[in-house]
Amino acid sequence: MINLRFAVPEMADKLIKGSLAIFPTDTLPALGACPKYAKKIWEIKKRPLNKPLILMGGSLDDLFELVHPSAVEDGIKIAKSYWPGSLTIILPTIASFSSYMNQDSSMLGLRVPDSKLARELLMETGPLATTSANLSGDAPVKDAIEASIQFPNVPILKPIPWPKSSGMASTIISWDNGTWSLLRTGSLVPEDINK
Repeated sequence: MINLRFAVPEMADKLIKGSLAIFPTDTLPALGACPKYAKKIWEIKKRPLNKPLILMGGSLDDLFELVHPSAVEDGIKIAKSYWPGSLTIILPTIASFSSYMNQDSSMLGLRVPDSKLARELLMETGPLATTSANLSGDAPVKDAIEASIQFPNVPILKPIPWPKSSGMASTIISWDNGTWSLLRTGSLVPEDINK
């Protein structure tokens, strides 16, 4: 039984005020928080601090305003080909923004999910610090019911049941001075990352 269900406007308000939230994506259910409250994610997941979080946004523009100018052109080219979708792009960020989600680097994973419900929430809140909604080291959860069992006191986005997702993590690529590296294969394999 899921008791803490909220529609997009109420969930956005809770997130902006510091709450965590569980919501659907096109890959796996996400556990999210506004970036300044991201520390709560590591705590509740029992996640090692050296494992960075991903910044998920409702649109390309919401995320690329945080990307270092040296990586914007290459990043936008890839993002326009695969977003919204299950590709996470690791790029350098401006100033110290990444410190909320990656304590060891100025690099940050960015993604716009191919989930209408997730994007509606993200357009209300702005970009969120996210990770999969499971305890660190445990198998990923597949739906709202499993997520609510892992985190019974964390609000969940409704309506439930959520649209079907791939059940696989996102693919991750990383940019380094114009060259892309594949770090994790997920539900898609980008064929043109270095063309």
